[in-house]
Amino acid sequence: MFTSWLPTSAHLLSRGRAQDQLHAHAAEAARARFGSRVFVRAVVEVSNYCRENCQYCGMRRDNRALDRYRAEFDSLADLLLNHRPASVTDINFQTGEDPVAAREVVLPLLRLLRSETGLGLSVCLGTLSQSLAGELRAAGAQVYIIKFEIADAARYSAFEAPGILDERIAYIRWLAAEGWAVSSGFIAGLPRATIEAELQNLRFAATLPLRGCSVSPFIPGEATPLSDSPVAPVDLTLNCMAAVRLMRPDWVIPAVSALNLAGPGAGYRRGLRTGANLCTINLTPDSVRSDYLLYKRDRFIMNEERILEALAAERLEPSTESLADSLSSAPSLVAA
Repeated sequence: MFTSWLPTSAHLLSRGRAQDQLHAHAAEAARARFGSRVFVRAVVEVSNYCRENCQYCGMRRDNRALDRYRAEFDSLADLLLNHRPASVTDINFQTGEDPVAAREVVLPLLRLLRSETGLGLSVCLGTLSQSLAGELRAAGAQVYIIKFEIADAARYSAFEAPGILDERIAYIRWLAAEGWAVSSGFIAGLPRATIEAELQNLRFAATLPLRGCSVSPFIPGEATPLSDSPVAPVDLTLNCMAAVRLMRPDWVIPAVSALNLAGPGAGYRRGLRTGANLCTINLTPDSVRSDYLLYKRDRFIMNEERILEALAAERLEPSTESLADSLSSAPSLVAA
């Protein structure tokens, strides 16, 4: 359902009792729509090759010191068919913007999993050609994750975010029109961001034909132009997450692993308290995991044990229904 609720600067700046109330209202909205169920998805980071040059990402093409890799089909097939955690209902394939990996590794894995399992299938592969996106859809992928990152076109360009913002948004709208369940998102707390910029991100998200939206705290990436910048305030990130939930009670909102870096200790669980209803287990093989350099090599990895402990502590439970099935059975609500 759509709501007329929109956040204000007071919501994003709230602390103490006002913040507790904001987060409690967001959690209530999530429980009213989804109950205590939280989707548990696994991510496999297939390739760290990237043709983009985002200033906030360690995989940017100008990072010549990074060891590039594309994972092998056979090892990932064995992992996903025979060794995936029991709580996982969905698999997400993620890469840098690398059409070669999308075609040569992700496509055959999608076909295999569609034929051999009942898993829900998601991809996060950047802006690809329409023909390749169509092949991914035909191979069984149902959810496309593509973040708009920054709502202001001038700032989008200044941070060298992927391509041109208008083209990115046109691609999101095309995907939704083609029947994909699209999830997007933005980065909170980027250097020099104002509260008005964060409000712009939130209001912009509400105009898009999405089924989910993430809020990722800015973490300064190694080997990037922003490496000396401060980490985003965790309270700002959490308040943005709560705002997304109150704007759109029907959306899927992930608790991102970076909350563990922005808010060491309880950051991740606090994300669940803002109405997040998706957790992600990282299944990227250990041999290449440190080279998938979104920000830091020593990023906090969420495994099944950590996620199940966090859910239990917050009196939540893993969903037995896949995210993809849930989205396909729910009505598609398209923003203007």
